[in-house]
Formats: sequence, C-alpha cells, structure tokens
Amino acid sequence: MIGMLGKLTGLPGLVTLCAIALAVLLPLQAQDRKPASPKAVATVDGKAITEEELNKAAGSELESLEMQKLQFEANYARERHQVLEKSLDRLIEGRLLTAEAARLGISQKELLTTEVDNKVKPPTQAEVEAFYEANKARINQPREQVIPQVRQYLQRQAYEKAKEEFIQRLNVRYGTKSSLEAFRLQIDTMGHPSRGPEGVPVTIVEFSDFQCTYCKAVETTLREILKNYSKQVRLVYRQYPIPAIHPDAFKASEAALCAGAQGRFWEMHDLMFDEQGGLKEDALKAKAAKLQLDAPAFDSCLQSAKFADRVRQDVRDGSRAGVSGTPALFINGRLLTGAQPYAEIAKVIDDELKKNSQKR
Repeated sequence: MIGMLGKLTGLPGLVTLCAIALAVLLPLQAQDRKPASPKAVATVDGKAITEEELNKAAGSELESLEMQKLQFEANYARERHQVLEKSLDRLIEGRLLTAEAARLGISQKELLTTEVDNKVKPPTQAEVEAFYEANKARINQPREQVIPQVRQYLQRQAYEKAKEEFIQRLNVRYGTKSSLEAFRLQIDTMGHPSRGPEGVPVTIVEFSDFQCTYCKAVETTLREILKNYSKQVRLVYRQYPIPAIHPDAFKASEAALCAGAQGRFWEMHDLMFDEQGGLKEDALKAKAAKLQLDAPAFDSCLQSAKFADRVRQDVRDGSRAGVSGTPALFINGRLLTGAQPYAEIAKVIDDELKKNSQKR
C-alpha cells in the first residue's frame, strides 16, 4: 500500500487518491446513516400522528384545493388578457371615431347617430315572440313581465351589431392593424378520442361530463359543426366528470374509455348522451351489450377501474386550463364555456380559419 501511495504523486495522483478514499468512506457512511423517522405532527396517548398520515387523510380535500389553484391561475391569465383586449378595442375605436368625425367635420355623437342609431330598426313583434318562445324554458318568468325586457335586449343587440359593423368598416378605411393575439392555451390531444381528419386548421378540445344536461345540448351543435366544417375541424374529447353534482359521471367516463379500448368510444359516447338517464353500472353494461362489445373484457375493465387514473388526469389537465364547469370548448386553445349556440362556435372557427389563411 505504501509503495502504491508513493507512486501517486502530482495532480493526477492526488485525484486518484481522493477517489480511492471516497470509495472506502462512502459505504461506511451509508451503513452508519439511519432512515429518517416519520415527522410527527401530533401525539395522542403517547402515539404519534405522522405528517404522512395527515396528508393521506386530507388527500381529497388537498386535491380539490390544488384544482382550485390551477383554475384560478389559468382564469387570472385569461381574464387579464381579456382586460387588455377590451382596453385596446376602446382605444382603437376612439381613434377611429375621432379620425372619421374630423374627416366629415362633425362631432362623434353626430357620427354615431347617423351611422348607427338611425340604421337600427326596432325589433318586430314577431321577432320578440320568436325569441321568447325559443328561450322561455330558460327565462322561467311570466310572459307579460319578460316581453318588454326581450324587446330591449333585441334592440340593444341590433345596436351593438350595427356599431360593430361600422367600426369594422372604419378599420378597413384607416388600415387598422393589431398584433395582440387572442388568448389561447395549448391543450394536449395526443392519444385522446377524436372525430374529423388530422392536420386540419381548427381543433376543438371538448371537456365534458356524460351526466351534464348542458353537455348533451352542445353535442347536437358539435355534430352539426363537424358536418358543416368536415374538412376544416377536428374534435377531441377529454373527460371532466363532476361527481359532486353528477354521481354517475365518473364511472360513465371510465365506461367510454373501456369501450374505446375495443375501438367503440364514439358509439358509447353517443349512446350515453342519447340515453343520459341510464348511467349506473348495470345500465353501462347494458349499453356495452347493445353495442355488441366483448362483455367479459368490458366488465373487467369497468370493475378494475382500469382508466380511472386517465380520467383523473383529464380533470387535472382541464383544471390547469381553467375549466371549472362543463361543457368547456377550446377552439385552437380559445375557451368557450357552456352550451354555446352554433353561431358563437362558428364565429370563433371562422375567425381561426381567417387567421390561418392570412398566414399562408
């Protein structure tokens, strides 16, 4: 040993000597080191309640709190951007009206009266009645109280539309350009059930709950969207069951994925929404039989909760994107919440298609 140490001279020798010492000492230190004892947060009758026990006991509530945090952070970022968008719109509108009023030698008030107010026609009685009939289930108020409010609402809508069209004409005239993009989030689509061709300019990611009546309502709209934009839009489905208000929704989400394992996700998806009243486990198995799925494989998948973690991951991803209710649609990352009518969804799609064509 002494002879060997004598040969280890100079810097390379010292490095080698240090390596030998570490190789000898580290195993000895590892043997001496004892596992850290669990940290106690309380003692009862001389017995400790550990931090690990506490975290486990609070697990579901901590997870719920984490979801709220994720939702808050995403919604804060989205709402901050919306404030900037609205403020920019007001600034642009103010400059456009100033420029146009100066060009015509009139005041802004006179300009708006001429170009907007005078061009807005009051809604007809037939239009008021048609709107009331289409929405009376949601309004849920006596007709005589609601009709004047409906008239005012339609009048205001007509004014806003006329003003928006006028501002758009001014944008063209004065060459308005904005570099402030719409707020959007990247939502993972890889490996999730989808309808429509890949590589299209618009992807809709839907977070949905099979027991949610609003989700059922929007499904009809989305089918129409896919039909009318068949070569331009792809729909990706993500699970977002809310067991607190829909106790059968989580198992229904698992059932859809179990059917998907047999290549029949969308058939089960459509059947569950069409027969939304039957989503308990026996009813789910009956639906699988109706679709002629491999019954033992489906039952085993459902009973073993094979896809439960995947459903939970979808919920986490949705919460991270700001989802707190269903349905939630992300159109190229732009969020629309609730059972939006066809026109609102199409409006965002058309805007995305326009942006895509301008990039070419």
